[in-house]
Amino acid sequence: MMSLPERRSDTVPAGYAASYGHSARCGTLLWAADNLRVGSAWPRGLVCALALLWIMLLAGCASPSQREQPLPATLAAEATIPGIPGARRWGDVRPANLDAWLTLPRQTLRARYGGIMDQPHNYLVISGGGGDGAFGAGLLTGWSETGTRPEFQIVTGISTGALIAPFAFLGPEYDPALREVYTEFGTKDLLASRGPLQIIRGDAVASTRPLRRKIAEYIDDKVVAQIAAEGRKGRSLFVGTTNLDAGRPMVWDITRIAASGSPRAAELIHDVILASASIPGVFPPVLIEVEAAGRRYDELHVDGGVTAQLFFSPASADWRRIARRLGVQGEPRLYVIRNAKLRPDWRTVKRRLFPIMSRSIDTLIRTQGIGDLAELYIDARDQGLDYRLTYIPASFYAVSDEPFDTDYMKKLFALGERRAREGDPWLRIH
Repeated sequence: MMSLPERRSDTVPAGYAASYGHSARCGTLLWAADNLRVGSAWPRGLVCALALLWIMLLAGCASPSQREQPLPATLAAEATIPGIPGARRWGDVRPANLDAWLTLPRQTLRARYGGIMDQPHNYLVISGGGGDGAFGAGLLTGWSETGTRPEFQIVTGISTGALIAPFAFLGPEYDPALREVYTEFGTKDLLASRGPLQIIRGDAVASTRPLRRKIAEYIDDKVVAQIAAEGRKGRSLFVGTTNLDAGRPMVWDITRIAASGSPRAAELIHDVILASASIPGVFPPVLIEVEAAGRRYDELHVDGGVTAQLFFSPASADWRRIARRLGVQGEPRLYVIRNAKLRPDWRTVKRRLFPIMSRSIDTLIRTQGIGDLAELYIDARDQGLDYRLTYIPASFYAVSDEPFDTDYMKKLFALGERRAREGDPWLRIH
């Protein structure tokens, strides 16, 4: 009986992304597809037939993993996290309790937000970007070295920004952790390849078990306790995911989860951060248990970048009024780190399915990010926030050879660090 030639690989080969003219973000998908190619000893017709079959299977014939109790649409509005009230909210609607919050007595606000009242405010928004998150990590580290990095009353993160956000929230003490995560760990440390049958019958081309172990290692009980302590001062750390069942953004209050006292708090935080970084099709979605109508169900969550590359305040929030209620001194500053370039690099795309798909997805992500930046700027201007933006400059020409290329990330980390050290890296738009 004829058998497929053995071909196994645990990491994306060096030069893979550059040779195909695509970004590292989609490198894992293309690498997995290429690992199914057969040797030259196979008849050309059979090779083509197998390739066509593979494409058809990817397109719609794969068997998804089974879910025991998916949440029905009729219960979506009342689903909560068991034992952790207020753990999350929809990211595209005005929070139901916001109006009530705006009328709370000042003594109640002081009891809850005493640590951030009657002082200047600084907020930090960190975007997605995969391995390009090394830029934001380096920038924060260099900023600390200048002695001018403020404490942020609010930090938000999506995708790679969700990995950075807890360390940015806790301050310069965690800069060494940022440096380690974004300069020492490559693809083989964060992802595990799957075999052809696992890909065809599964939910992604790679496993994120190694990444989840790293998240649990760095966001340990000590870190969770520190996040909770800062949350009790009134500071807030938010992470965005996409609820794939609903097709809507979800915002998770990591500070509230950390301070909940639930024995599952740390595990839920790990799940949320992993889900926020889980690129659909490339990395598996994350099942999160919820409760509704007295029963337990599950929701499917993926990369927050599916619905937004970055986010800040609740939809339709009156930030001027919020600032007055908290006694914010001066104009609040909103710092935005876009872990990407705003202008695309020229790449000659091969006339093949996967390079075309990869370049198209990359372009979609980039233009979505620009739209999110513009929307956030308009909101900031209308709400009286001082909007400050930084992003990867067009002059950075290094190319990533795999999804998490340590050589590439070291260069990008150093760039962010240098820009923060050498001067003001923030673009102000008035």
